[in-house]
Amino acid sequence: MPESGAESFETLVGLLDYPMFVVTTHAGDVMSGCLVGFASQTSINPPRFLIGLSKRNLTFRVARDATHLAVHVVSREHIDLARLFGSETGDEINKFDRCKWHSGPEGMPILDDAGAWFVGRIDRRFEVGDHVGHLLEPIAGQAPDDFTDWTTFADVRDLTPGHEA
Repeated sequence: MPESGAESFETLVGLLDYPMFVVTTHAGDVMSGCLVGFASQTSINPPRFLIGLSKRNLTFRVARDATHLAVHVVSREHIDLARLFGSETGDEINKFDRCKWHSGPEGMPILDDAGAWFVGRIDRRFEVGDHVGHLLEPIAGQAPDDFTDWTTFADVRDLTPGHEA
């Protein structure tokens, strides 16, 4: 007997090993960042990228008033950075006090140990369930010198998130 659509979907996506991203932003003098697994390129021409931010997350609350997001790819060599942004909440600690970063394009916090990053202008926001989609137009970035061993969902599956999704 076939499983329900939701059960088979959950089983399927539970087997996938998505890349993970650390997303940072600021609005006014408030900075925030979180680990994100719901993300994807959505268009080649014009280039667009979609980030899903949980409505329970401080980064979502800051992003509501932000004009840009910075999207970082983290190598397994720096997995502690992914763990910091995935298992702690900015409601309780300042994550930026615990890592190296600098101010980048549009004042976005750029993580020094990220293997690659880009800053995107928020073109559109829309509801997608318990997350809000942020459609980004890339405006600046730093590509990797070569393809390295990027952090994926399998690497952080054991994390207890700072906030439930």
